[in-house]
Amino acid sequence: MKAPRWPTSLRWRLLALLFTAVLCTALAQATLAYRSALAEADALFDHQMQQTAFALRAGLPPDAQAWGGGPRAEYQNDEFIVQVWTHEGLRIFESAVGTALPQLAVLGFTNVQVRDATYRVFSLQTRAQVIQVAHDMAVRRAMARALALRSLLPLAVMAPLLALWVWWTVRHLLAPVERVRRQLALRQADDLVAVSETDLPDEVQPLVQELNLLLARVRSAFEAQQHFVADAAHELRSPLAALKLQVQGLRRAPDDAARQQAVARLDAGLDRATRLVEQLLVLARQEASAAAVSPLVAVDCDALVRQALADAAPGAQARGIDLGLAPACAANGTGGWAAGLPEALRILLRNLLDNAVKYTPAGGRIDAGWRVVPGGVELWVEDSGPGIPAAERARVLGRFYRGPESAQGTQGSGLGLAIVQAIARRHGTALTLEDAPHLGGLRAALILQAWAGSVDPHGRDTRLAPESV
Repeated sequence: MKAPRWPTSLRWRLLALLFTAVLCTALAQATLAYRSALAEADALFDHQMQQTAFALRAGLPPDAQAWGGGPRAEYQNDEFIVQVWTHEGLRIFESAVGTALPQLAVLGFTNVQVRDATYRVFSLQTRAQVIQVAHDMAVRRAMARALALRSLLPLAVMAPLLALWVWWTVRHLLAPVERVRRQLALRQADDLVAVSETDLPDEVQPLVQELNLLLARVRSAFEAQQHFVADAAHELRSPLAALKLQVQGLRRAPDDAARQQAVARLDAGLDRATRLVEQLLVLARQEASAAAVSPLVAVDCDALVRQALADAAPGAQARGIDLGLAPACAANGTGGWAAGLPEALRILLRNLLDNAVKYTPAGGRIDAGWRVVPGGVELWVEDSGPGIPAAERARVLGRFYRGPESAQGTQGSGLGLAIVQAIARRHGTALTLEDAPHLGGLRAALILQAWAGSVDPHGRDTRLAPESV
């Protein structure tokens, strides 16, 4: 047999709890009223018993008759039982036949059990006799119950009105919650606008605020997906068309030399398409992750830059470019610790170095490094290439924009710096482009937040003084 299920509706739970509270209050009131009435009845009847006993001190009632060797009175009292005993233990008076209260030596008030009833007995001793006045406790309890029930009568009359008032109050207080529910129920799947927080109770507002934050993150991810689809459709059209033409050229090649040339062109086209798809996927992941909350960890900037340089070294060597760590960083020997996402920062440096290698002329020079600045750690890449005009620097951070240097025959998709900018935004910063002060080309830099602790994960001191490179 299943246990009864507690209602899941907040409205019914509130109503059930409120009505339970009202019922418990009524029971407590009845209990207190009963005890109070019983105490008052005890005090009243005890006083009357005393007065009755004191009234009999002067003598027995005048209509007393003989009973059992002594006078007996036809004295009837619906409330009290009166018995009179001599000092020798002879009962000489009885107001109720058959009660047979025992003679008690205890004077004053006491409770006596006679058969199935409990009596309250008051005993008074005079010179010649002992007077006992008794009262059935059941009469007192019945009177107390009647008084308690009469005290609950107004509450019973007001209960329906109280129930209506509680129902209306709960419905009125939960109306904003119902309004939010209706708003969400009527929405389409792609409607991710924030829910209105107007007139919401303080207890519900945090829930709606978190819901709005979730909707904002979902909206950002949805927009990133839409951008990715649009970008892929826009950018893949030309490479795929070119690949198709190259395949046709391969089929029409008249001899082995033309066929080898067509194969080389097809291979280069496949490499460019593969690179484009990789960059599109990276950009989509970074923009989708921008809405997510990822914990930042301690990043060793020195090790990060050295690893990025090692990854970019083969491409630089193929073009005869001098690629290396800035001398000041190499001399320092201690890594600057920043708060960041290691994998994302690795992609950021790889794209900056790839761009620098791509646009720096053969035999040029590229330096990368880091330095501690007030409030953070700066990562930078500097080259001896043609640079970017100041008027074009804001535009090259957008998607698929190729600067004037592309006219020189450099192949690119225009996504490298857009990926870098997306990663920088994830870290709460932005990429800056400026003239390289030492090499004469372009300097790309961003400032990361310094790691909050003074000790790195390896137990080394991270408090470094700012330096210039």
